[in-house]
Amino acid sequence: MSASPPATPPAPTAEPRLTSLSHGGGCGCKIAPGVLSGILRGTVQMPVPPELLVGIETADDAAVYRLNDHQALVATTDFFMPIVDDPFDFGRIAATNALSDVYAMGGTPIMALAIVGMPINVLSVETIGKILEGGASVCRAAGIPIAGGHTIDSVEPIYGLVALGLVHPERVQRNAGAQAGDVLVLGKPLGVGIYSAALKKNLLGTEGYAQMIGATTRLNTPGPELAALPGVHAITDVTGFALAGHALELARGAGVTVQLDWPAVPLLPGVREFAAQGIVTGASGRNWAAYGHEVALPEGFGDTERALLTDPQTSGGLLVACTADSLRDVLSVFERQGFGEAAVVGRVEPAGAKPLAVRLA
Repeated sequence: MSASPPATPPAPTAEPRLTSLSHGGGCGCKIAPGVLSGILRGTVQMPVPPELLVGIETADDAAVYRLNDHQALVATTDFFMPIVDDPFDFGRIAATNALSDVYAMGGTPIMALAIVGMPINVLSVETIGKILEGGASVCRAAGIPIAGGHTIDSVEPIYGLVALGLVHPERVQRNAGAQAGDVLVLGKPLGVGIYSAALKKNLLGTEGYAQMIGATTRLNTPGPELAALPGVHAITDVTGFALAGHALELARGAGVTVQLDWPAVPLLPGVREFAAQGIVTGASGRNWAAYGHEVALPEGFGDTERALLTDPQTSGGLLVACTADSLRDVLSVFERQGFGEAAVVGRVEPAGAKPLAVRLA
């Protein structure tokens, strides 16, 4: 990727902080799962053509359309308001997050279109240009062009991408393919939402900011190689609905129960301490309100742990369901591509009383 900018987020001198212009940042901007379900309920869909391999049925990461026997088009879009104040970093994070959905389907990105909404009377042309350059730098690192896009004058800064990719039809990875007996591997540590809450309160130091940028700008490039492994049954990425929400989508889609081994879940440095102080996002509570009734928590699982379980991730890691026999190969792919924190975080079991269960021991 391009050279890293300074580790601390420089605040604009003559302009407001980017995060002060948005009511929510990053994937924490997502409409709460329960509200979204209500909005979509009753939406009339046209008959699904056989070429549409993946649509909206299981809330998957992207749509997939078969072009021929050897190629399928992966199409997705993602955009949000600022999660950091540095414009270049904001652009990088938003672009990395948008491309993640292509990788999560097992695809390789081929091009992107920019989605840009900016308060042009508030932010300078230079600041807006840095946001776009940040996104372009990530696309260059991914080896793809930004081939166009659309811009509007908006009250809040908004940036993201329409991302397009290709995948072999037989290597499409859905979030509904997990099988009982699979193990779960998470590619990145959790805690981005809590870091963003600390940043807004000016409590995130230089080291924490560097950790946040490092996590959110790391492209989920292992996706295509993981998809080619015969023992990999399902892949999704962990974003705004948090580890709990995306594990639930995996469980619902496959008709299984996902069991998380909570002590094994990797966390970014210091996030548990922040959460214990109540430094969490509003989206965390909205997430729990939407799907908490589907989660079996163990005795002693307190508010701090629940805040981590429901913490919205921006540009989070891949969550992979694979056979125990293929686990070594899966971890090797992650390690080789720079995801040394990847860890086994649970397993898939036959359907039980609730689709997601968490254990402490």
